[in-house]
Amino acid sequence: MILTTQQALEVFERRVSVRKYDPTKKVSEQDFATILEFARRSPSSVGSEPWKFLVIQNPELRAKIKPFAWGMQSGMDDASYIVMILAKKNARYDSEFFADVMDRRGFTAEQREKALAKYKSFQTVDMPIADDECKLFDWASKQTYIALANMMTGAAMIGVDSCPIEGMNYEQVTNILVEEGLLDPEDYGLSVAVTFGYRSAEIAPKERKAIEDIVTWA
Repeated sequence: MILTTQQALEVFERRVSVRKYDPTKKVSEQDFATILEFARRSPSSVGSEPWKFLVIQNPELRAKIKPFAWGMQSGMDDASYIVMILAKKNARYDSEFFADVMDRRGFTAEQREKALAKYKSFQTVDMPIADDECKLFDWASKQTYIALANMMTGAAMIGVDSCPIEGMNYEQVTNILVEEGLLDPEDYGLSVAVTFGYRSAEIAPKERKAIEDIVTWA
């Protein structure tokens, strides 16, 4: 089904960042599986998909993270689902990670050679990041925000509320995930989090800048 422009705008009008969820209403497993599909089907630079999605449901683990996640204090208790989105580290054009990308996409030997040359040029000339671990991680993290946005917008389309979260002590939360065996810090890093549930009260949409203040035609 294709939405009308008015229906699509209503979805965006409905989507707000929800800080407090109704603990008596839980998002169904089927709806959340759909939200994860929105993430999985998201686009990414050169089809790299440099992400993983860590769903935090264990109450004890949530309680352990809560003191260091000031942006989701209520969400830790009441959100139906909490997702920590991880970004790939050291995703260089010549890494095993990119070899797996080409394998997954079914490249022939000739296609692999051309793709590798393109990826190398991209990471060394167009966007010179190949020799800087911080820049590589920043590039991968940017891709996770595409999936993040798709999850939240898609959730709004099926009536589920959400809130993106950067308000946390990244070092402390990372340490907890490492201690729990949920994160290999050499392989992936914490990029952003997002909570899902149903709002406990209606929230007025926030005012946005006028379109003429943010769009320039050239």
